[in-house]
Amino acid sequence: MTLTRYPFRAVGRLCPTLFLALVVGTAHAQLKIEITSGVTDPVPIAVVPFERAVPADGGLDVAQVIQHDLEGSGRFKAQARDKMPGTPTRADQVQLADWKALGDDYVVVGRVSAIDGGNVAVDFDLLNSLTGQRVVSQRFVGSTTALRNAAHRVSDVIYEKVVGIRGAFATRIAYVAVVGQPPSQDYQLVVADADGENQRLILQSRYPLMSPAWSPDGQWLSYVSFETKRAAVYVQLVRSGERRQVSARAGINGAPAWSPDGKKLALTLGGTNGNADIYVLDLGSQNLIRLTDDPAIDTEPAWAPDGKSIYFTSDRAGSPQIYRVPVQPGEHPKRITFTGNYNARARISPDGSLLAMVTLDGGYRIAVQELSSGNVRVLSHGKLDESPSFAPNGATLIYSERDGAVGTLATVSVDGLTGLRLKAQQGEVREPVWGPFTP
Repeated sequence: MTLTRYPFRAVGRLCPTLFLALVVGTAHAQLKIEITSGVTDPVPIAVVPFERAVPADGGLDVAQVIQHDLEGSGRFKAQARDKMPGTPTRADQVQLADWKALGDDYVVVGRVSAIDGGNVAVDFDLLNSLTGQRVVSQRFVGSTTALRNAAHRVSDVIYEKVVGIRGAFATRIAYVAVVGQPPSQDYQLVVADADGENQRLILQSRYPLMSPAWSPDGQWLSYVSFETKRAAVYVQLVRSGERRQVSARAGINGAPAWSPDGKKLALTLGGTNGNADIYVLDLGSQNLIRLTDDPAIDTEPAWAPDGKSIYFTSDRAGSPQIYRVPVQPGEHPKRITFTGNYNARARISPDGSLLAMVTLDGGYRIAVQELSSGNVRVLSHGKLDESPSFAPNGATLIYSERDGAVGTLATVSVDGLTGLRLKAQQGEVREPVWGPFTP
């Protein structure tokens, strides 16, 4: 169980309309989950209330967090607590026949206990009522402040054992929140748990913040800020708040994307003539390599997982389409998308098999294309869906959509069967990006 704290400190001189939090900040745009779709035959499971460790657990209902994760995935249906035949907390206390009679295929029991050093331990057992077997028993140990993270890690184990796909509940997302109305809008860069809880305010500004992107190790965020009245690209260490400007060249500075080794950023740069092209910036040497040189608009770079090529959006054929170019100067781009007359904002799945994009299909919607076959599946149903980002397990996409006039976040599984909405109770949220797995 990993302790997660985000103290921030200012580095150098800052614009007076921008600040970094000196302690853990709470974002104003709190998110509320609404399940929008699920599989037609979800797995019935009972998550029994865990044994408490008062006051070390801080009042957190660990079992409720786990149940919320599993039900939110759209692939599980949880037993109501008032229908449970008992509240066992250990595997040897469970009478599986009673739970099987209620229709529960799986039963989860567990305990939270205070241990030496001011830490807590979370022990749990996953039991299969159909086979009578104990599927897994595991313990997570860590700080009391990381108890919610431990609950998410329990959910990850259960999800993987039952569904067969690594869970991503213990990962994080970043997004931009906008509070207020013009001309007094407040822009926030926010990091939260994958379920939208535990928000941390990373940066706040009166000027637009755009295009957040996680480094491969989950330690840094890159983004575009207009705090100096023109676009500039920054990288910021999430834990400490240390930040530095890495590109403030004349013209366009946009759409940063980290290389898989974390040493480079792909960027959209425009120069003094305003023509956007794709470049690669070495963060150590500041060496800049130009990959495209075309009168068309080339933008929105995304790295292939092997780091050997970059996907990007270009209108060089007359309409926005996605192309791929090797990370070698002088190589020619190859067109990847051919369905419809609008495909943009490419993102590649962690295993390199799928390309997520925004496509025009009765509205701007999220789709995935199988790179091996070229087959396309439209996954979302909105009118203005944008900014897709893969979960690190490749099973789900997060994106932004419009709920009336308000921007919200949503997720959809790559098979299109499950989805949920994360709606801000105040203001709107946009440009989500899903962080990587971390230890």
